[in-house]
Amino acid sequence: MNAVLYVVTVLIWGSTWLAIKGQLGDVHPTVSVAYRFALAAVILLAWARLRGLPLRYPLRVHGQFVLMGGLMFSTNFVCFYFAEQHLTTGLVSIIFAMSLLVNMVFARVFFRRTITAKMLLGGAVGLLGIVTVFWPEFQNFGLSSGSGQGIVLSALGTLVFCLGNVVSGKTQAAGIPVVQGTGFAMAYGALLTAPFALLFGGGGAAFDPSLKYTGSLVYLAVFGSVVGFGAYLTLLGRIGGERAAYAMVLFPIVALLLSTVFESFHWTVRDLVGVALILIGNAVMLTNPALVRRLFGRPAEAAEQAAPAQAPADR
Repeated sequence: MNAVLYVVTVLIWGSTWLAIKGQLGDVHPTVSVAYRFALAAVILLAWARLRGLPLRYPLRVHGQFVLMGGLMFSTNFVCFYFAEQHLTTGLVSIIFAMSLLVNMVFARVFFRRTITAKMLLGGAVGLLGIVTVFWPEFQNFGLSSGSGQGIVLSALGTLVFCLGNVVSGKTQAAGIPVVQGTGFAMAYGALLTAPFALLFGGGGAAFDPSLKYTGSLVYLAVFGSVVGFGAYLTLLGRIGGERAAYAMVLFPIVALLLSTVFESFHWTVRDLVGVALILIGNAVMLTNPALVRRLFGRPAEAAEQAAPAQAPADR
């Protein structure tokens, strides 16, 4: 079951970056983010209601939902939507792939988990890959340039997303099911984004009825948000944030392949070397026979082995 969740996460998240591109146009990005998670929240909470799942939680728990929604389903995606106005989808996904390293750092900061020499080595190799891919942009880096803004926004979105991982891990460790927790968090994320959508989105269209916009919106809400986040957060709760981040190793490849086909992304030797370094760095941080067994082992066995580490789980 864990392997299925992993594959679903890789394929769906690898494709959502291109779908986000279909949201960019006359509708302001904040409006699109609000639409996406409002629709996803309605689907999840309606599903929970139909199944008779409990939907009553104390205010303290709703406070966690608000924080999770602001971090995972609002601020970070606003950053990514704006970033894709300046960078190809594949390049944004490459930066996001380094959330693996950030997750590990946050696990140390918030939960006192050990960072091994192997993790540091893998992180250094991955960062070297990022620098290799974006070397021309770094040479002429400046917030006035589109590429510079895209890099900063992607990095900021990744950082905020990883903070959301911390909150999500704690929420699941407290016994909150993924469906209800994610549904409420998405609803709060949409609500938190709405004021900014009203403030900044007034100059654009309220909605784009074109097939490109509505199709990408439905795909992002249903598959990218409900199915993708459901798979990832379930995996996170079972085996922890660092282990769930196995998905970060492969989904940038899916995103880059789609960007090559649909955005005419042109590969250079530098790009190939940089992407290889990123994948190698992530693999070094993650490769561990025991972790592989946890990821691809039986669900009950994986859950039992991951139980002692659930509290320090961090997206």
